[in-house]
Amino acid sequence: MSSPSSNGELPTAVLGARFSEAVRWASMLHADQCRKGTQIAYASHLLGVASLVLEDGGSEEDAIAAVLHDAVEDRGVAEAEIRARFGEHIAAVVRACSDGVDGPRDSTDWKERKARYLEHLENDDLPDGTLRVAAADKLHNARSILADLRDHGPDMWSRFNAAGDEQAWYYRELVRVLDTRHRDSVVTRELGRVVAELTAEIADAERRGRSASDEA
Repeated sequence: MSSPSSNGELPTAVLGARFSEAVRWASMLHADQCRKGTQIAYASHLLGVASLVLEDGGSEEDAIAAVLHDAVEDRGVAEAEIRARFGEHIAAVVRACSDGVDGPRDSTDWKERKARYLEHLENDDLPDGTLRVAAADKLHNARSILADLRDHGPDMWSRFNAAGDEQAWYYRELVRVLDTRHRDSVVTRELGRVVAELTAEIADAERRGRSASDEA
């Protein structure tokens, strides 16, 4: 149940027609896309990331960028189209959140692509809001991966372009970067907690796999 602020202040983000239009357009762009290895509508991820951005104190512009953050990377939407619809700043944040849009985006370039993305996040010239959206995106992904690993075991890595040990490296590095660059953040703190659980789960699964091989 909601209630007005006791001191009459507005929330950090007042969502209006632009946000509604971003949700409508993103839902159309990703209409035929599912979360990896599931039949869950991809829009659930976009809305989940936007929710985390708002919980982190983000603005309406941050929330719009969150809803659109995979439009360039996954749907091949031109940055110019986002700029025409939602303005320069949101287009810049979406572009800054995009990972390896010019490469093959498969197992052949995974490690190099992730290393470049980590280096990119350390750039002091990122548009305002980029780190908040990136942290929310990675938290939502990490939670999903952890849940799937617990439910399905290490076989679930077949859906991904990298195995568990490489994913553990990547998520630990994300926490390291965001702990420095987006420090005073509920999302960054929660990402650290979830990644600690995820890396422990990956290590346990690898130990169980080695034990089973030794016994065979």
